[in-house]
Amino acid sequence: MSELSKGTIIKVAGPVVVAKDMVGARMYDVVRVGSENLIGEIVELHGDLASIQVYEDTVGIGPGEEVVNTGAPLSVELGPGLISSIYDGIQRPLNALVEAQGSNILRGSDIPGLRRDIKWPFKPIIENGTKVSGGDILGEVRETTLVTQKIMVPPRVSGTLEGLKEGEYTVDEVIGVVVAEDGRRTDLKLMQKWPVRRPRPGKTRLAPDQVLVTGQRVIDAFFPLSQGGTACVPGPFGTGKTVVQHQLAKWVDADVVIYVGCGERGNEMTDVLLEFPELLDPHSGEPLMKRVVMVANTSDMPVAAREASVYTGITMAEYFRDMGYSVAMMADSTSRWAEAMREISTRLEEMPAEEGYPAYLGARIASFYERAGKVICQGAPERTGALSIIGAVSPPGGDLSDSVVQATLHVVKVFWSLQGRLAQQRHFPAIDWLTSYSFYKEYLPGCFEDKDRGAEFAAMTRYAMGLLEQESQLVEIVRLVGAESISANDRMSMETAKSIREDFLHQNAFHKVDTFTPIDKQFDMMKVILHFHKQGLAAIENGIETAAIFALPVREEIARAKYIPDTEAGAIIGITDTIDKQMKALYAPEAQAADTR
Repeated sequence: MSELSKGTIIKVAGPVVVAKDMVGARMYDVVRVGSENLIGEIVELHGDLASIQVYEDTVGIGPGEEVVNTGAPLSVELGPGLISSIYDGIQRPLNALVEAQGSNILRGSDIPGLRRDIKWPFKPIIENGTKVSGGDILGEVRETTLVTQKIMVPPRVSGTLEGLKEGEYTVDEVIGVVVAEDGRRTDLKLMQKWPVRRPRPGKTRLAPDQVLVTGQRVIDAFFPLSQGGTACVPGPFGTGKTVVQHQLAKWVDADVVIYVGCGERGNEMTDVLLEFPELLDPHSGEPLMKRVVMVANTSDMPVAAREASVYTGITMAEYFRDMGYSVAMMADSTSRWAEAMREISTRLEEMPAEEGYPAYLGARIASFYERAGKVICQGAPERTGALSIIGAVSPPGGDLSDSVVQATLHVVKVFWSLQGRLAQQRHFPAIDWLTSYSFYKEYLPGCFEDKDRGAEFAAMTRYAMGLLEQESQLVEIVRLVGAESISANDRMSMETAKSIREDFLHQNAFHKVDTFTPIDKQFDMMKVILHFHKQGLAAIENGIETAAIFALPVREEIARAKYIPDTEAGAIIGITDTIDKQMKALYAPEAQAADTR
């Protein structure tokens, strides 16, 4: 390091350190702070004074100690070894840290994100002498049985390929060279580095026109998320935000899942770390961790690392998207990220805006969610990748007018509103069907191979939503003057709406069958419920009492349809025949009794 790259600490304010004599420093350069080489990042410059946010505890650091500028921005290592790994907010591998240092991470730890002692079998798919440019796929590394890493030319590198050959390499060994027209040579490795705050480039952005199936009925049927879409899950404490995030991470129909625990309680991340390795991927039967990367930054870790953790996660997600994969990223929760921004902003003595958050809160949240999308990836061969972002928001007291919630709602296209009253009624997921919304519902029919079946499912969900809205209007009348004060048809609508709520929308995340529902099974369940409704209305027109309709034994079969295993899902649609027979018995009970004899 040159003398110009060094400075001296003159002030320490929590996670923020101010250093002088930082000549030649740039914004977002990574620095090493103090005698313990703590990792920090320059977030403000005034002449030769640099304000640094430190990603580790600054206790014991004082004025006069040295700051060394590395001259590079905060970056992550991207390459074989990411899948199944568990990192902290700045991509230090937690498993390796435990092996090297025990349960407590020592300050100044500098273990690389990717292991250097593993040799990966590399198979080229391109010949030497070929003209290549950023994003071109050079070859493949079979990282797990579920994910094959495509080794790509780094962005902004172009020229003639030389020296590429098949073999086993560590991530930092040279596998080939790109020679530019001016003779400049760039070494190619299995690994590449990328600054976390800079979005990775795509060639063309596409419309997010394909629904991302999650297996959660209230989401898929009523408020679907698209591949390349954005969603937020706000709600008060105890409404199940984390469980919803866990469910999506487990069952979402994505090739790769990036789960970022940003500032949440340690016991919640512990549940994830213990549970995920034991789960099987429903689509392949393989262990789920073979397509998952985790970033664990709990509430007891340094606050500045929370702010970095979401960028670490999104950069890794973009890397897999550039290979042509569908990637889902869960951020739990962005409120903790915003709180970290607020604390650092306060230490920097910036002018606060609403609720003490920095004035640039909305811009930061927007720039984060805008990194989602479905794109034609750079390079050859042509391929399409998608990055979907689902962010949990934890507003104080469940107040949806909170600054973080409002800034998020301005940019996301799906809003899953968790309500405390539903959680208190033990209705989970506690997503309110009356206040939630999705701008991707028009793409729902595309989930089915049969277009007619898809169009029918979309029509059924619209009809079901109409019944739920009708119930919300009638429930107050019934509460005041009783169910007998409304018409028989309205009573039938209320009973069907109750069945939709309890038998379809309610889902048990801890039941081995009910935890995940394929889209075709959702179709059959909804069809059965609405078939009962239509047959009930027909019976009412023929003078049958609603009490007799509601007392039919088939109601129990409808309620238990959610627990029928997927392998026997064909039995669900058979319930419609039972409905027809029992309804028919109501019309002519004497004849039915004679037939039985």
